[in-house]
Amino acid sequence: MPVYQAPLENIRFVLHDVLGAESLSQLPGYEEVSIDLIDQILEEGGKICEEVLFPLNQSGDQEGCHFDDGNVTTPKGFKEAYDTFVAGGWTGLACHPDYGGMGMPTLIGTAMKEMICSANMSLGMYPGLSYGAYEAIHKFGNDTMKDLYLPKLVDGIWSGTMCLTEPHCGTDLGLIKSKAVPNDDDSYNITGTKIFISAGEHDMTENIIHLVLAKLPDAPDGVKGISLFVVPKFVPDDAGEIGERNAINCGSIEHKMGINGNATCVMNLDDAKGWLVGEPHKGLRAMFAFMNDARLGVAMQGLGIAEVAYQNGAAYAKDRLQMRSLTGAKYPDKPADPIIVHPDVRRMLLVSKAATEGARALSYWVGMELDISLHHEDEAERQRADDLVALLTPVIKAYQTDMGFEIANHTIQIHGGHGYIAEYGVEQYARDARIAMIYEGTNGIQALDLVGRKMAQGFGRLLRRFFHPVSDFIEAHQADENLQEFIFPLAKAFAKLQQSSAMTAQKAFKNPDEAGAASVDYLRQFALVSLAYMWCKMVIAAQKKLESIEEGGEGDKAFYESKIKTARFYMQRMLPEADSRFKMVLAGAETLMAPSQDDF
Repeated sequence: MPVYQAPLENIRFVLHDVLGAESLSQLPGYEEVSIDLIDQILEEGGKICEEVLFPLNQSGDQEGCHFDDGNVTTPKGFKEAYDTFVAGGWTGLACHPDYGGMGMPTLIGTAMKEMICSANMSLGMYPGLSYGAYEAIHKFGNDTMKDLYLPKLVDGIWSGTMCLTEPHCGTDLGLIKSKAVPNDDDSYNITGTKIFISAGEHDMTENIIHLVLAKLPDAPDGVKGISLFVVPKFVPDDAGEIGERNAINCGSIEHKMGINGNATCVMNLDDAKGWLVGEPHKGLRAMFAFMNDARLGVAMQGLGIAEVAYQNGAAYAKDRLQMRSLTGAKYPDKPADPIIVHPDVRRMLLVSKAATEGARALSYWVGMELDISLHHEDEAERQRADDLVALLTPVIKAYQTDMGFEIANHTIQIHGGHGYIAEYGVEQYARDARIAMIYEGTNGIQALDLVGRKMAQGFGRLLRRFFHPVSDFIEAHQADENLQEFIFPLAKAFAKLQQSSAMTAQKAFKNPDEAGAASVDYLRQFALVSLAYMWCKMVIAAQKKLESIEEGGEGDKAFYESKIKTARFYMQRMLPEADSRFKMVLAGAETLMAPSQDDF
């Protein structure tokens, strides 16, 4: 049976020692945020993830969702677990108090998302999608729409979805065929078919609020003609209670590789009633509010899967006895040594540990910057933080979901044959992780977004939001003898990232295929340097804690020493990949584009 324990010590280390999350109390609306409050929320969040969500993960995968004449039933126990989750107020953790939310920082919600995704990714998608719907309506809906929908989305009584993809188009949303015809009462009749709609139909909530992309009769071609509509499963009456059934129905659910506890639906709209969110033909901008939140959420799915997979790999490696250590028996009283003594097993575990802990620091930093972008009183500071979030969103979405799948595969390999069978539960992590590399924009699209849009935006303004603090950090610490083994590798890798950025931008200006050819390797290079930066920050934090312990302060010495050992492994065994990615970026598009279609 798989295991999971909320990594609270690691989470607290990043929040308090590395990021100083309590400083968010200086932002308007977050005045009550403190170390004690953060820790209390995380403690309770960890309990519900361990005790309520995680026990249903394997059984939910094995049972899956049931489809019967348009109705979907979730796996046994899901509804009850969701009700417990709602009763604890977790659906409103990072939502505004005006609509019944707790008003906690996005950063705390980010940490909670990680634990939810580790515990039960399928179940966690239901409230996760609702939060995305909340964000879109909160930012772009009118006051009447906000008052009608937001309180019940926050309470978890209603849930939300995002309806973009159609049978003939996914990434290229300009090709959508769904139509919205205006009525005399400010509503619209919407007709079309949407596919791959996560949580499109289920039995967890009394109403489902769909956000649907469609085109008005006078819409211009392409993405400039897309509008966003809110389409409830049941149309609320004047009192805000559910009324008549709307003409949006589930035609079928998909039989999938993973996330079987979450219903992936075909949704058919036949003159369904909808209401415009925001301005006509400006739906893509509004949907990107949902999409960007979803991409950050998917990044946490990758991290969550990586964490729980690593925990299971480490537990099995300490317990499984096979052969003797290459340097002689380490446990002579046993018939064999545990496999954790073997270098290759240690390699897989350390890759998993270093990538997971580094990604946690990186994604929490993005979560904190998102809070600054939304709440800081200084407009220039809000813009700086918003730029950084925009730049790093495709990086963490692509890298962390790639990483989640890679670490799940490492865990299967560590388990050997037992990893390949369902009984041990770890093969599910690879199956669940795989979709995160695809939905909310494939990882190839994230790479194109980084190179094609974010790199050029503001004549490199977004890149400078990352490059300048990293450069300043290196300059500030390069003379510190205690940090040189970490700072020097970062400095070398960072210099090559700057070089590949300049060369890719130059070459892509002349030939767009150069951007496409470089994009995936460039994003990976960017991610590896970003994690190196975060590992340097974690080393500094760990060294300070160790100094405090030596002076009589409290703390777990072994925990902080482990951080430094893991950082050393990352710098010597993982960061060098950035150099090979640098060479791949410089290789250009020629070898990719030269073969004709007949060569394949």
